[in-house]
Amino acid sequence: MTRAAVISGLGAFVPPRVVTNDMLAAELDTSDEWIRTRTGISRRHVIDPGMSTGHLATEAGRRALASAGVTGVDAVVLATSTPDRPCPATAPLVATRLGLGGVAAFDVAAVCTGFVYALATAAGLIATSVADTALVIGADTFSTILDPADRTTRVIFGDGAGAVVLRAGDRAEPGALRGFDLGSDGEGVDLITVPGGGSEERSHGGAPAASESYFRMEGPQVFTRAVRHMAGSVRNTLEKAGWSAEDVGLLVPHQANVRILDTCARQLGIPADRVAKNIDRVGNTVAASIPLALADAAANGLLKAEQRVVLTGFGGGLSWGSAALTWPELDSRGINDLQHEK
Repeated sequence: MTRAAVISGLGAFVPPRVVTNDMLAAELDTSDEWIRTRTGISRRHVIDPGMSTGHLATEAGRRALASAGVTGVDAVVLATSTPDRPCPATAPLVATRLGLGGVAAFDVAAVCTGFVYALATAAGLIATSVADTALVIGADTFSTILDPADRTTRVIFGDGAGAVVLRAGDRAEPGALRGFDLGSDGEGVDLITVPGGGSEERSHGGAPAASESYFRMEGPQVFTRAVRHMAGSVRNTLEKAGWSAEDVGLLVPHQANVRILDTCARQLGIPADRVAKNIDRVGNTVAASIPLALADAAANGLLKAEQRVVLTGFGGGLSWGSAALTWPELDSRGINDLQHEK
């Protein structure tokens, strides 16, 4: 057997509160038409006071474990850029809430590419026999770090969490992760950032400026780089998997902006009906984006067993990454149509 990490469970969760475009238009200088035409988003889910990233991650993890039919794993890897606290990591608390005992648990911070990075990290733990099973979660609550007066960011982001369970298996079986491509470019650090709150700012002394604690993004430059790096990363991953673009049954990209998704697919020569999209209903959920899109596609029949699937993301860092697998047959428990989320 060629040891590999195999997806055996999938779960997703978004908080109950829905914020529509019209609700944002009542607060900001914007409109439903302006938001839809520029982003493809009609609504997003936002946490209520008292909820946190850890709460969403725990629920998504619980659903993924139910889908896999297991009660325990050897490791928990949580991708997030909005941890419950700057210190410690949120993953150990999530593991405890799930009753997983003293397993290895840690966070990965790669913003919108976080889930792919976490998936690759957990796959490495399994490939090297450090772990036989792992729970990989992507969860973010960007509503907590957005400037309330900034229409360019508030209309884009939503909160949510998605998760998969990995187990050791054979590289040839359905669900096995067949190849990864990861990359970064620190020259673009200021294009997607929260400038305040870290050691860079605090080392100067004095109270941090409130405005520095909000998320900032240079949209036009991000658009160009996102398309270039996601398309390039997918091509590299296809080469490693021995596939062509024509072999891809479903492309599951980070749900950043519908125009980015469409442009990336066109550059790769992948038809629109083979691209997973749920951005209209959940917005950009950062590290949760890819697993939420997977769960939505599975629930709606777009994602089927034996399909060749490619995941791809782009985010702050700058960072990007992709992964390839043939989709397995999974238990539907924990895989929810987010249009009917409780």
